Amino acid sequence: MQFLNEHLLSLILFIPTFAALIMLFLPGEEVKLHRWFAFAASLIPLGLTIYLWNLFDSNKTGFQFQESYVWYEAIHSSFHLGVDGISLSMVLLTTLLTPLAILASFTVSDKVKAFFMLFLFLETGMLGVFLALDLLIFFVFWEIGLVPMYFLINQWGSANRNYASLKFMIYTMGGSLGLLLAIQMLGVLFGTYDLLALYQRWNSLSASDILMGMPVHTIKTIAFWAFVIAFAIKVPIWPFHTWLPDAHTEAPTGGSMILAGVLLKLGAYGFIRLVLPFYPLESKIFAGALAALAVAAIVFGAFASYAQTDFKRLVAYSSVNHMGFVVLGIAAAGLAAGTNDAHIAMNGAVLQMFNHGLSAAGMFFLVGVIYERTHTRNLNDFGGLFPLVPVYGGILIFTSMASLGLPGLNGFVSEFLVVRGAYPVLKIYTAISMIGLLFTGAYILKGIKSVLHGPMNEHWAHGEHKLTEINTREILVMLPLMALILVIGVWPAWILDVINKAVVALF
Repeated sequence: MQFLNEHLLSLILFIPTFAALIMLFLPGEEVKLHRWFAFAASLIPLGLTIYLWNLFDSNKTGFQFQESYVWYEAIHSSFHLGVDGISLSMVLLTTLLTPLAILASFTVSDKVKAFFMLFLFLETGMLGVFLALDLLIFFVFWEIGLVPMYFLINQWGSANRNYASLKFMIYTMGGSLGLLLAIQMLGVLFGTYDLLALYQRWNSLSASDILMGMPVHTIKTIAFWAFVIAFAIKVPIWPFHTWLPDAHTEAPTGGSMILAGVLLKLGAYGFIRLVLPFYPLESKIFAGALAALAVAAIVFGAFASYAQTDFKRLVAYSSVNHMGFVVLGIAAAGLAAGTNDAHIAMNGAVLQMFNHGLSAAGMFFLVGVIYERTHTRNLNDFGGLFPLVPVYGGILIFTSMASLGLPGLNGFVSEFLVVRGAYPVLKIYTAISMIGLLFTGAYILKGIKSVLHGPMNEHWAHGEHKLTEINTREILVMLPLMALILVIGVWPAWILDVINKAVVALF
């Protein structure tokens, strides 16, 4: 038990990779074995994360369960892991959505072993970003996560998958170049990549100090924008968002669930973990610019979503809209750091990351469910399907309402907190964002109406095209998501308490 507690984070991080390597030696033709092995292996990190959550003391400040090992001694980089309330909530989201995405992918029949191995490698890449307390390790895992997702889209995606996967890779790797250079600069300047040491040394410098022949203020501004652009592309914020609809639309269902549920959160997590603590002055100076981009994402994302006739593309643009609220909360926290408003906005931003992960993963899965039966995502091809699939229809309405932000469900809590925290410090931006909130209702209701209501499309009512109800496996994918959506909507204190203590300690 002592070994487990001392190495808990390493076990959560590397068990998926270890399981993927074991899969190499499983018989190639045993498709069912590969599916169930990958699913069972992905449940182990989830179980360990729940155990970690129970052991975690939210009243303690700083990072807990820290592990540190020598990694690259020549440049003073160590394999340093740790969690606080913010990263713990993201680790829980990752380890929850991965087994659900694997279970959702049981219908994949082509190159099954490789598909599930990539999923497990992807889980390690995502978890590494949330657990890393060394900037170089952070960057390594940041890049590792790109590779499995590229192949998942490229090999198992829809018709336009080659274009979408290449665009995804070029955008995110292009943005990461500045991030790598800024990280290297920090390492060279201070002789360490350790996050906790860098927090203290970086912020102890005065603006008039000279480093590398330039004033510290200039260096910090350059590094600030290098970090911001990399994370803005990943979130994605308008106008860096154009890779997202293509990647989402072409990805297989399980890939879309992880892409929307977790990968988008890496960018927002980068803002919270690195940008705000490292660059508090720059975050305050440029908060208005960040808020403007966030509001543009909220409003234009909602407009674009409403204009779609492809069901999956509608849900994809909704992610731009919802993640805009996360960035609006981050901008407000940067502008009003240390105030009660900043804490409320940041609590809302982190909770919105978690909530969007649940509802977006659920929505993409439900689009996949109907696509597998009809082989179309065109909303004009549906209509009046509620009598044919009442259980599916009920689940779709429930999940859509969570995405819309209906009071009593999780989306309302986080969006309310963001708006409540941002309004006193960013009045005009928050007021304009309400246009996006209005159109959120419009595009969600458009999607529900097009699929479930109106005159029934008789094409799906008879013969070989007769629409079949959602099955038990698919309901099991949705049940944990629906349960958490409802629990957080009714009783958010259990997760907000953990998040809030970390937010107050950091900001």
